[in-house]
Amino acid sequence: MPKALFLDRDGTLIIDKVYLSDPAGIDVIPGVPAALRRARELGYRLFLFTNQSGIGRGLHTLDDTLRVNARMEEMIGLPSPLFTATCIAPEVPPQPIVYRKPSPRFILEQIAEHRLDPAQCWMVGDSTADIGAALAAGIKAAAVRTGKVDPTALPIVLENKIPVFETFPAFVTTLR
Repeated sequence: MPKALFLDRDGTLIIDKVYLSDPAGIDVIPGVPAALRRARELGYRLFLFTNQSGIGRGLHTLDDTLRVNARMEEMIGLPSPLFTATCIAPEVPPQPIVYRKPSPRFILEQIAEHRLDPAQCWMVGDSTADIGAALAAGIKAAAVRTGKVDPTALPIVLENKIPVFETFPAFVTTLR
């Protein structure tokens, strides 16, 4: 059965700039392109899973987010499509949660659709929501320190003994 990485965008692959809507504002975290290439070489399918409440708040549009994602992929420079599937969750509290992390819905749908092995799937991100989505979906979680919050201070990380890495590239060096 195939294995997969579910990846947060802001704070994991690119610098989190809060409500990023301009593709010119993207800064790819150093080492991410090589790490994504290595993950693919190891047979991991890549899925992008990003909360984008700026859409729901009216701060930018879905098209803006799609342009940011396209520019990010262009800057990463790997063959397209980079991601097997992408989930952009525009919900904002108190709207009902459909895909917004920590909802596991996107992960569970992709596991079923692509017949992924949950034991070989990871959610990698920088927030409580990222870790919560992984735990709710029954897959492994890893936290990275490249976001706005030190994940070692997050109760969900401590209580569940989630491994913490300096960067996504550091995480990828542990994959087999």
